[in-house]
Amino acid sequence: MKMKKLPIGVSDFKKMVTGNYYYVDKTLFIKEVIDSGDTILLIPRPRRFGKTLNISMLKYFYDCCPAKWVPGSEQPPVPSGGGTEPPGNNNYKDLFASLAICEAGQEYLDKMGKHPVILLSFKDIKDTDWESCLDNIKKLIQAEYARHYYLLESQKLLPHERDYFRKIIDLTGNKSDYANSLEKLLIFLSRFYNKQAVILIDEYDAPVHAGYHYGYYDEIINFIRNFLGGGLKDVDQYLEKGIVTGIMRIAKESIFSGFNNPGVYTLLSSKFNDCFGLTEEEVKTILANFQVSDMLDQVQLWYNGYRFGGKVIYNPWSIINFLNSDEKELLPYWINTSNNEIIETLLTRQGAELKEELEQLIRGESIEKPIDENIVLKYIDADEESLWSFLLMGGYLKQTGKRRDPASGKFFYTLSIPNEEVKVTYTRIIDRYFSTKIENEKLEVMLKALIAGDIKLFEKMLKMVVLAVFSYHDFGNEPEKVYHALVAGLLIWISNTHEVKSNRESGYGRYDIMIIPKDPAQTGYVIEFKSVDKDENETVENAIKAALAQIEAKQYETELVERGIKNIKKLAIVFLGKEVFVKEPPMLGARL
Repeated sequence: MKMKKLPIGVSDFKKMVTGNYYYVDKTLFIKEVIDSGDTILLIPRPRRFGKTLNISMLKYFYDCCPAKWVPGSEQPPVPSGGGTEPPGNNNYKDLFASLAICEAGQEYLDKMGKHPVILLSFKDIKDTDWESCLDNIKKLIQAEYARHYYLLESQKLLPHERDYFRKIIDLTGNKSDYANSLEKLLIFLSRFYNKQAVILIDEYDAPVHAGYHYGYYDEIINFIRNFLGGGLKDVDQYLEKGIVTGIMRIAKESIFSGFNNPGVYTLLSSKFNDCFGLTEEEVKTILANFQVSDMLDQVQLWYNGYRFGGKVIYNPWSIINFLNSDEKELLPYWINTSNNEIIETLLTRQGAELKEELEQLIRGESIEKPIDENIVLKYIDADEESLWSFLLMGGYLKQTGKRRDPASGKFFYTLSIPNEEVKVTYTRIIDRYFSTKIENEKLEVMLKALIAGDIKLFEKMLKMVVLAVFSYHDFGNEPEKVYHALVAGLLIWISNTHEVKSNRESGYGRYDIMIIPKDPAQTGYVIEFKSVDKDENETVENAIKAALAQIEAKQYETELVERGIKNIKKLAIVFLGKEVFVKEPPMLGARL
């Protein structure tokens, strides 16, 4: 049997179904939308998880007017009967004939082709300045008005409404005209068809993220608030359903505060949890169909790990591109499609504690953080809680546990990196952070010296790194954490050959860093950090002795011994300001 085509970049439902593309049936999403008691639904999901395709599917299901006119063509479509009657029901029923929604029941099929639809996708509006952003939003709205150009030929619009309609089409309206355009078109369509309309807004927050990054945040927030508020507030008589997708819920700027009790279903919700992305069962079927079931374990390692309402989900973009690659290569396809500048800026702008937590995540460990589903994007670089929420909702973290703090009432989630693909993003960020300050050759020499057991050369190179990376104000009140975070970050580059652990129990205490070679014949390390306490008149020599004595007394090397590592080095890394010293225990009879 000839294999269907892989839908690389296909987000139009009609093209997907009629173009012999491989399609995973998500049409029961329609049933869930209809069953929902919410008139307005906000469903945030990370990018490239099928939001645009699902919105397109809803459009073809509901729409009773498939006519489309492109501005500039000679004759716009005019319905029969001199433009006084609406076009007939759509001809898209065949698209759904063999899909799950047709087996769901007649009450759902009765909704097919019975409502006018407004569809607007903001996914490509990512301009670097407000004027260009507004100009492209106007053109987006113009195109949707043009799709309903027949309204101008009807008797259902009053003269002043026709004048308004023409201003939108001719791009001569002012900002307020376009801010009110969603509400106006909703009313026009509902009146024309004598039916409630459906509003579909895809990736509403794409221009908001651009506005945050490029400095026109307040302008875009005000526009989106007025635009969506007009079309989705106090419009029950005109609105059948309003479905809004994006990456996250932008909160506390009142974008959604005026809506009529919208249902908000983030990736933490169990509702719609299998409607976006691919489930484990769906991926197994796909791999079997493409005869690569033997690669399931590797595919799981690279591309699954997301948790939507407790269900394991795969990134469909990555799965499609993996299957499309000639050699079935496991590469970071999802990460490579995005500009991660916002993520990189946020993570590198923070202090030592966040860098330490980032490196902890890269080592495969988990952290626990409070999560708020309502993101305050404007203050995200100053609000740690919003930062972790942003990373989770954007698909850069997954949640594996949850607890409620009885004192604060906040929910705390156990967070970790979803998979190898996302891990690439974090390692690239750290790589660029260090490469801007350290020559790669110096870093390579330092790490090779450590692996070879050349502690003197390692100390020399570490001193050079510290001078390049740190300024005195980097240290704050906890210099040990700063040095710990730096060294742990540098050691990420030996993760292919060594396991690096931090702050774990071994023996009778908790070591700072342990380096476990994957080859037991190589050297393992236990490292203890200590700052010189000048207030207690402590010397560097005494600090070194104290650190080494702690390693001995707590028997930190226990885990290495249990792993069968015979060659073990114990290191004290002691620092006084920007001066750093690396020492191992003296040989018998020698002095420090």
